[in-house]
Amino acid sequence: MSAGRSIPGWAVGMSIVGSYISSISFIANPGKAYQGNWNAFVLAVTMPLAAWISVKYFVPFYRRSGQLSAYEHFEVRFGPWARTYGVVCFLLTQFARLGMILYLLALALAPLIGLEVSTIIIISGIAITIYPLFGGTEGVIWTGVVQSCVLVAGVALCGLAVVMQISGGLPELFQVAVANHKFSLGDMDLGVTQSTFWVMVLFGLVTHLQNFGIDQGYIQRYATAKSDEDAARSVWMGGLCFIPLSAAFFFIGTALFVLYQQRPSDLPPNIKSDAVFPHFIGSQLPPGVMGLVLAAIFSAAMDSNLNCCATLYLCDIHRRYIHPDAGEKESMRVLHYSTLIMGMLSICAALAMVGRQRNALDVWWKLSGIFSGGLLGLFLLGLLSRRANSRHAAIAVSAGVIVIVWMTVTPMASGYLSSQGLGWFVSPFNDNLIIVVGALTILLIGLTASRLAERQTREVRIDPLPESVIDQELST
Repeated sequence: MSAGRSIPGWAVGMSIVGSYISSISFIANPGKAYQGNWNAFVLAVTMPLAAWISVKYFVPFYRRSGQLSAYEHFEVRFGPWARTYGVVCFLLTQFARLGMILYLLALALAPLIGLEVSTIIIISGIAITIYPLFGGTEGVIWTGVVQSCVLVAGVALCGLAVVMQISGGLPELFQVAVANHKFSLGDMDLGVTQSTFWVMVLFGLVTHLQNFGIDQGYIQRYATAKSDEDAARSVWMGGLCFIPLSAAFFFIGTALFVLYQQRPSDLPPNIKSDAVFPHFIGSQLPPGVMGLVLAAIFSAAMDSNLNCCATLYLCDIHRRYIHPDAGEKESMRVLHYSTLIMGMLSICAALAMVGRQRNALDVWWKLSGIFSGGLLGLFLLGLLSRRANSRHAAIAVSAGVIVIVWMTVTPMASGYLSSQGLGWFVSPFNDNLIIVVGALTILLIGLTASRLAERQTREVRIDPLPESVIDQELST
């Protein structure tokens, strides 16, 4: 689970890069830029601030505790329910993430190898289950190193291949892109209904802090580093490398927009934005380059996090509720079986996404906001307030879940609610703010509840009797 805390910082950092650049980034980011602009790139712009906060506070916290589970301290701070809540939220988020990764991988490969999307999902799902099953966390780390190298090479070749096919090259690319506002980072107003620049700043900051603060996949990675300095270096390396790689994906999407503006007949009618990049790979790249790019897409899908899910099941469920005295042999058996089961659940999640029409990046961001359940708010509540207890945290989490459900469900039922005169009840917030508002609700409600409880205690406190009265009573 921790690879003997023997992994060098550079390897952990490259593994973090590979974790950030999944097939969600490889396929969905170019699709997002092709369809719109660079608004989603703001997510990467917020990374340096999040990395600094994480290195200063989160990494030392987990390295000192020596905990392999990101949620053990939830129980210490708020009780068993909080630990279980954290584990359930993480597992739901990972099933959605792995399902999206497998779905996008299959979407990219289906037109190239002639198999059905569902068939590719099953085959690739088995593949990403096998190597963490046998290699554990150490296998995941070193696979991530190779994965990052192949990713960089594949992205560089793709960008070069697209630009070389644009008539007029880079000057024409920038001219057309600027004329169509493709490099825009979003509106600068302070509204909350659209994905503005500031909405994406909040979304990016909370997402990165949640990744480095409470995401088992990242915490278990920097727990494997040889020293605290290596762990901090890995976070900086992973965070800073994410920015240029993310820019490269958006650049490819913009370049594809310009290319197919010049050659619209090369694009099938009614093609989804997420399928444009795979179409280019299959129809425009020479075989050797196509092979490397396919390897890059496959490597992007190899970050399964199934070992982290298995670790949580063993530490937070099996040893906590089923068999606290589980030995090494039983623990290994549980890790193996839980890895297999969670791999199967991820395949099922991917199959459920087949045929969806929305942009995959939007779907993933919404699902991650819903399933994360405002965990960052609960983590910060325990970290920032000594007054908050289990009851205050439970009140805060209940309020946070209600807000998340309201922000998720009411927009989907807006037509019905408006027809019933309840249009005012529909959430006005953009989907990207679900994770932000959920975390803030839990943090603020928890702080408020703890302060009110302290004030009530102070008001009902009985003042001590004067010493003269005590002396008189004793003498009597």
